[in-house]
Amino acid sequence: MPSTVVEIESVVARLRPHGRRLFWPSLLLIATIGAVAFFFGRFEEQWQNLALLAGGALFVILVWFLPLLAWLSHRYIITTRRLVLRRGFFVRTRQELLHSRGYDVTVRKNALQSMFGSGDVRINTGLDRPVVLRDVPGVDLVQGALHDLMERSINPIAARRQAEESQDTDETTAWGNR
Repeated sequence: MPSTVVEIESVVARLRPHGRRLFWPSLLLIATIGAVAFFFGRFEEQWQNLALLAGGALFVILVWFLPLLAWLSHRYIITTRRLVLRRGFFVRTRQELLHSRGYDVTVRKNALQSMFGSGDVRINTGLDRPVVLRDVPGVDLVQGALHDLMERSINPIAARRQAEESQDTDETTAWGNR
């Protein structure tokens, strides 16, 4: 009776795009709150003060809250069996890539990403377009982990077939004759 070991899928990493994306919205949030606090009460009419508050709140929603929601809506989850990409807030998109299928992992960094240790991970699955994990922090570690997980999850039947095909045979073929 053969014993089979069932490996339980576990989460290796949960990632989001680099938090640097929220720098300018956060700076504008601080400036807006400071400006509204400075100018509130300086107008003679009450409706002008309320309009200042409403305008400040609208500006905060458009400039800080919506980019925060967009940043929170992107998540990359790496497990021992697959890579899961989740995008969207109102309309969610979920894409899964099994490590056992094998794929090509490429890292691309621009100058700013190199300074912060982040980068874009391009995963070529053989489909029309590669899957891109944008601005991932610790990009070199992510690439190494994906390579290790792919190597570990190779299908044993496919590995055995590949080993059998690569073995030398004793037959010699010379110009189509044996």
